Parts: sequence; C-alpha cells; structure tokens
Amino acid sequence: MARLKERYKLTRSQKMMVFILSMSLYGLSNMITELIPKFYLGPIEFSVEYFAFIPLTLCILFHPLYAAIGASLGEVIFGEIMLGQFGGLGELEKFISFSLAMFVAGTIVRNPLNKRQVGFAAMLGVIIHQFISAVVDICKVWIGVEELEAVPGLAESIVVIEGFSFLNDVLFSGILFALLPTLYLVPRLYGKVEPLLGMKPRDRSVHYSLKEILTPRLVTTFILLAAIAAIAEFLAEAEFALVEWDLDLGDGYVFISIGAAIFLSILTIWLMMRKKRKNAERDSANV
Repeated sequence: MARLKERYKLTRSQKMMVFILSMSLYGLSNMITELIPKFYLGPIEFSVEYFAFIPLTLCILFHPLYAAIGASLGEVIFGEIMLGQFGGLGELEKFISFSLAMFVAGTIVRNPLNKRQVGFAAMLGVIIHQFISAVVDICKVWIGVEELEAVPGLAESIVVIEGFSFLNDVLFSGILFALLPTLYLVPRLYGKVEPLLGMKPRDRSVHYSLKEILTPRLVTTFILLAAIAAIAEFLAEAEFALVEWDLDLGDGYVFISIGAAIFLSILTIWLMMRKKRKNAERDSANV
C-alpha cells in the first residue's frame, strides 16, 4: 500500500485544482447532454447518458479520488442546482454511485499507456455505475416505494426494462462516450498535460497486483457506500427527501450554467499554468 500511496502523491493545492477542474469540465459536459434530445420506445428510453470519458480520463491521469468526487459534485451543481433542481437524498445515490465507479476505474489502471488496462477500466466504470443504478431502481419497485409496472400486476417486468436500459447505456454510452474517447485521450495526454499543469505524470514504473488495490477495507467501504446510496434513494422516493426543490427557471439558465462551467474551467487551467511558471522561475533563480 505504501507504493500505491506514493503513486498518487500530490500537494494539497494540486488536489484542489484536480477537484475543481473535474467538477467544471464534467459539469459542462452534463449541460451539453441536457441539450441532446431523448427518444422513447414505450417505457424504454434511448439517450446519451453522459460523457463519462471526461472523469475517466482525469481519474486515470491524475488523482482518482479527487477527480471522481469533483465530477460527481459538478453534476449536482451545474446539472441540478444551477438549473433550479435538487432532489435531496435522491442526489446522494447519484453522487455515491458515480464517485465509486470513477474511483475504481481510475485506481485499477497501473499503466496509462496500456490500452487494455485503460479500456477495461473505462468499461468497468460505466458497468459499476449502471449496475448500481439498475439494482436500486429494481429494488424500489419490489420494495414498493415506487410504482412502475410495465406489465399490470407483474412487478418483475421492471427487471426487463432495467436490464435493457443497462445494456443500452453500457453498449451505447459506454462504448461511444466512455471507451473510445478514453482509449484515444489517455495515452496521448499522459506525460504531456501534467507538466503543463505543474504536475508530474503518474509513475507507471510502479507495479503491484490487484490485491494491493482491492483490499478488504476498500471492498467493505464500497459495499457500505453502495448500501447508503440505495437507502438514500429509497427514502427520497418515500418522500423523505429532506431538502428538495424544482424551480422553472426557463431554458436560458442552461446556457448560464454552461458559461459558468466554461469560466471555471478556464480559470482553473490558468491558475495551474501560472503556478507552474512561478515554480519554474523560482527554481531557476535558486540555481
């Protein structure tokens, strides 16, 4: 575990920059997906779920924990709150499940130049997130906190709907908007984008087995957080959302949110590059 911690070593300010950059970029991508129309075939929805390659790339290249949490928070802030929507405890399920999925995907990549590892991590991240969401939706109907019976009197029909939705999201959004862009971006950005932001590339010379990653403590934490996410969603559907609102702010607020995310992304990158120049000037002065 000491080698694993060494691989992820960043300064506090660098972790904050990764967090803000992930939050703003993924928040921006969520605004774009809001503008893409959805198509329905009966109870089945065909849509672009998300541009998962953005948090996946950041989790693989930088710190997986801070990039994952930043992306999840960006979805809540730019995709919900700034549009006048907030689901209370229901947002906790999305936050936990997506953060877990992106963190695991970013952690298991030992060599960012290995396309097999990158591709496997990208698909695994999407599968974990969609699986948790599908299981929670199914349990909501079976437990009785949500009424959705595609076949009258047959609650088991939700399994077919969620199963098809799971496959659609994994095979459509997972391949087109997670696997392929991540496979293209990660090997090309590795070692090039980190110095521009004043950071060292992740050390791919450090080798360790998956047992060093998937420790009993991590697996237990994963299961516990997934259970908390499910309970939060159940309470939200049972009208125990605590804090919840839905304001009709109009379509124009989507573009305001997009502008805010773009501004924050540019500002974060500028601050990173500015700090890098200052460090370079200080090092040259010391020499």
